[in-house]
This record gives sequence, structure tokens and C-alpha cells, in this order.
Amino acid sequence: MGLSSFFRNLFGTAKDSASDLATQAETTFEQVKEAAAPYIEKAETFAEETIAKAKEASEPILDSASEYAHQAKEIVSEYVEKASDSLGEVIDSVKEKASELTTDTKAVALETATNINAKTEVTADKIIDTIPPKE
Repeated sequence: MGLSSFFRNLFGTAKDSASDLATQAETTFEQVKEAAAPYIEKAETFAEETIAKAKEASEPILDSASEYAHQAKEIVSEYVEKASDSLGEVIDSVKEKASELTTDTKAVALETATNINAKTEVTADKIIDTIPPKE
């Protein structure tokens, strides 16, 4: 029975030691948790203050960006209107030139047709004059 009491004492002691260690670990954890609480609160406060400062610092930048975007939109709108007007003027000019060219082409074609008709009549008369009369 000496051996069984040895093991009982050994395992009983190990059990008690493990239980004591668990209790000590729990106590230590609670102490660490209590000691860390102010640091956690400071970190949370620091993070909140930093976020607030970042928001405050970014507001003027965002306002400026919004203002510049609005100005850019106005400038682009102005140029779009000018480009549209210019394009309209170009189209009108092309129509006018095309109309002039069409009129000129009609006049040249009419003159050419008249000249050809006159030359044809002259040539026909010459040909007729060279043909001997029938007897």
C-alpha cells in the first residue's frame, strides 16, 4: 500500500498545486485587467481625439475640393457652350460654301452645255455644207 499512497499523495498534491495555480492566474489576470483599464481608457480617448482632429482638419480641404469642382464644372460648361456655338458656325459656313459651289457648278455646267451646243451646231452646219447636194 505504500505505492498507492505515494501516487495518491503525488496526484493529490499535483491537483492541489494546479488548483492553486489556476486561482493565482485568475487573481493575476484580474489585477492586470484592473491595472490596464486606465491605459485602455487613455488609448480610447486618444483615438477619439485623433479622429476628431482629423475630421476637423479635413473639412476645409473637402470644402475647397468641392469649391474647385464647382468652378471646374462652370468653366467646362462655358467651354462646351462656346464649342457648340463654334460648331454651329462651322456647319453654317460649310452649308454656305457648299451652296455657293453648287451654284457655281450649275453656272459652269450650263455655260459648258451652251458652248457644246453652239459648237455642235457650227460643226453640224460645216458638215452639212461639205456634203454635195443630191441630184
